[in-house]
Order: sequence, then structure tokens, then C-alpha cells
Amino acid sequence: MIGVVVALGREAEILNGELKTQKRHTMYGKEALVGTFRGHHVAVCISGVGKVNAAAGACAALSLGAEKLFNFGVAGGLKPDTTAVGEVFLIEKAVQYDFDCAEINGTSIGVLDGETDCFLPLFCPEISLERRILGTGDRFNDDATDHALLLSLGCGVRDMEAGAIAEVAKYAGVPFTSVKAISDVYGSGSTSEQYTQNMQRALAALKARLGEIFDNL
Repeated sequence: MIGVVVALGREAEILNGELKTQKRHTMYGKEALVGTFRGHHVAVCISGVGKVNAAAGACAALSLGAEKLFNFGVAGGLKPDTTAVGEVFLIEKAVQYDFDCAEINGTSIGVLDGETDCFLPLFCPEISLERRILGTGDRFNDDATDHALLLSLGCGVRDMEAGAIAEVAKYAGVPFTSVKAISDVYGSGSTSEQYTQNMQRALAALKARLGEIFDNL
């Protein structure tokens, strides 16, 4: 089974509308819809926004029998010259840029307890999508300090969930793939206004690629 973890109901709709033999479950307070998509057995969990919600959603999917995890949704681009609204990217690795234990153990920002590298690797199937490094944090803003930090880490895309799912997947020993469509780009006006205006455009771009992605997970 493929466990699909998405933050928002609007994101899940692009997949749930095509699921067959649907059955609803509730695990850890998260609703999951189990069915088949293009012959693949899937459980789609709507986790809610943020890292804790995403981790709970990933655990719910694993409890339902998922052998691999997949996350998709909209995200923010960090550079106007390398990301544009509506583009879809495959995430190659992720860092939780709001995790900082430097004063306790001297590690760099993003290095989780017990780890030596700030990045968690993701499984990248052989599909025709450009790859990007993702920064995950429990913040949605236009803050220049956050932006500079993300760029210093080498990130091209930011979100609020995938880095946490990557952590759960690593410790559970299952592969994890994430694909993001750009809804807003830093430096191109208010990110919140862009997000609202471009959500449907980004989701349409994602929907067009789901079949290819699932067939290669």
C-alpha cells in the first residue's frame, strides 16, 4: 500500500476524486480514505498543516499498512529565477530549518537529535521532473531572515510538512517521495496573496502528473 499524506482537503481532492473502492478510516485523529488509483492500493490521509500534524498523518498511514509514503501539495519557491508558479518539482532531500539545538550540542541548524547531517534523503523515482532541495518549517511568512537561512542551506522550495514526514519515514524504514507544485515565489509580492490566487493552478499542474508519479513509486 502507498500511504499518501497531504496537508489540505483541497490538495487531497485531486486524487480522492479518482479513487475506487473507497473506505474511510480514522487513525490518530486523522481521516484516511483507502482505495485504488490506477491499480495501486492507496490510503490518502489529510493530516492538517504543520510538522506535528504531518508526522501524525504519516503514522496513521503506516498503521493502515502503508509500505511507502508519498506527499504532494503546493509549496513556495525561493528564487524567481529558478522557480515559477505552476512548476512541479521532485524533492531530493529535506531539512527542517526551524530545528535548532546549536546551543545545547553545537550542531548546525536542521540537524535532528541523533543525526549528523541536516538533510534527510527522499526516494526519487525516475520521472521527468526537475529536483529541488526542500526546507520545512512551521512558518508561513515573507520574513527576510527565514529566506536568507533557507538559501544558505541550499533550499529551492519551502513547505510546512514534508521534512517531518521524511523523518518518520526514515525511522520507520520505508521509502518516502514528495512532489511539490509552486503556488508562490518569494520576492514576487505577498506570498499569502500569491498562495490564495494560485492554489488551483498549482493543483491542476500536480494532478496532471499524478498518474506518472504513482506508476513509478
